[in-house]
Amino acid sequence: MKTLIIDDEQSNVENLSNLIREYCPRLTLVGTANNVSQALQQIAAQQPDLLLLDIHMGKETGFDLLRLLPTKDFEVIFVTAFNEYGIDAIKFAAVDYLLKPVDIAELVLAVNKAEEKIATKQTAQQLNFLLNHLKSTGTAPAKIALPQLHEIRYVSVSDIIRCEADNSYTHFFLSSFEKILVSKSLKEYAEMLTSAGFLRTHQSHLVNKIFIKSWIKEDGGMLLLNNGDKIPVSRPNKTAVQAALNHDRPLNFTRGFNI
Repeated sequence: MKTLIIDDEQSNVENLSNLIREYCPRLTLVGTANNVSQALQQIAAQQPDLLLLDIHMGKETGFDLLRLLPTKDFEVIFVTAFNEYGIDAIKFAAVDYLLKPVDIAELVLAVNKAEEKIATKQTAQQLNFLLNHLKSTGTAPAKIALPQLHEIRYVSVSDIIRCEADNSYTHFFLSSFEKILVSKSLKEYAEMLTSAGFLRTHQSHLVNKIFIKSWIKEDGGMLLLNNGDKIPVSRPNKTAVQAALNHDRPLNFTRGFNI
């Protein structure tokens, strides 16, 4: 894959270049850029398959670059600090990212995934989904991207009844009675969906608050959902769950990202 590194700090460019040469032999580094203007020129000249794209570049961002491109026929791996602007949108769009300093194993994994995604030609849809997320100032997303083996599903958050862990996988149970299996851990989705009104009731369970019907006083406490499912509440999570259920301020699901 023809690869372009875009980062405003030359030390980061050199570090990534060295890692690619040593650990990612299937990548061919065709150029680097330190700002949006240089990146636009390099993309036009080199037609890369993959961008390793920094988010924060002085007064510019990697998102600024993507907005200026009418077509996005390449894969993107963002390189970022965890608390930077846009990281939540990146997660909801299921776009890959690497944290600085870059871990070798995570780099190799992200590159392998990029190769698979290029074959499915879904990159442009994911990036447009991401950019739409970033247009909104709302705290609760309207949709979330759920990557599966051969496709990426875009699901309304308000249609998710609950999530259940299955080792390193997560099952999503939807109001349409559909069940979707995603190869990411429940912990990742718990971090993403808390702001959308989801409650972590148990190590293996995450529940959308709007589907909770009642609290059942059995086996230490369980939640009865509108679809009849009974979800356990672990002792460590009991106080937080009860406090959330007793909170009288309604959740706002209308201030989502514009899709």
